[in-house]
Amino acid sequence: MAVIVPVLNEAANLPSLARNLGAAVAEDTEILLVDGGSLDDTVAVAEGLGLPIIISAPGRARQMNAGAAATRAPVLLFLHADTHLPMGADARVLDALKGRSGWGRFNVRIRGRSRVLLPLVAALMNQRSRLTGIATGDQALFMRREFFDAVGGFPDQPLMEDIEISRRLGRITTPRCLRMRVTTSGRRWEQNGVWRTILLMWHLRWSYWRGTPAHTLAQRYNDQG
Repeated sequence: MAVIVPVLNEAANLPSLARNLGAAVAEDTEILLVDGGSLDDTVAVAEGLGLPIIISAPGRARQMNAGAAATRAPVLLFLHADTHLPMGADARVLDALKGRSGWGRFNVRIRGRSRVLLPLVAALMNQRSRLTGIATGDQALFMRREFFDAVGGFPDQPLMEDIEISRRLGRITTPRCLRMRVTTSGRRWEQNGVWRTILLMWHLRWSYWRGTPAHTLAQRYNDQG
């Protein structure tokens, strides 16, 4: 199994990430960071922490695809740099993928200052995902390699790559929705305002479902996010 982490200017987060991965997964679980052109010390910090890192073209989808291409692991878990795995995550993933199950995701917890809104956001994300079979990158998507290959990996688009690969994987089989929770940073929500971010993300997802191209939505996200 391999844990693939796309990174961009994440030097400050890497020590915490390294501690989490060192505790949460077994020693034989491969860890691979994929840098998309960081302007800070991300690469140097990763190397100093003993985290394997490669360089790819920028863009989260391209970075995750590059990571998958750089490992022969039969099971792939895609993790955001500001998201922490629960203890024993790799064993739980391998157990979840036994039988016909080919992919899945974790429940998510959002850490931050708000003790009301952020837990509510996480609960809604988890429930929506369970009802729709669509996962977000914050929920640590995992899948068997043959399923990843069957859908052509992540689509080469600047936004909603997690939504799109979920749609494609969902045409093959339903996801395993693990109640075990990963913990992700609430920095995006708190920097831009929780309610403002909620409305923005719902608007972007609704527009995507209605057929608005991902590159158009990415521009809106960059302008308003």
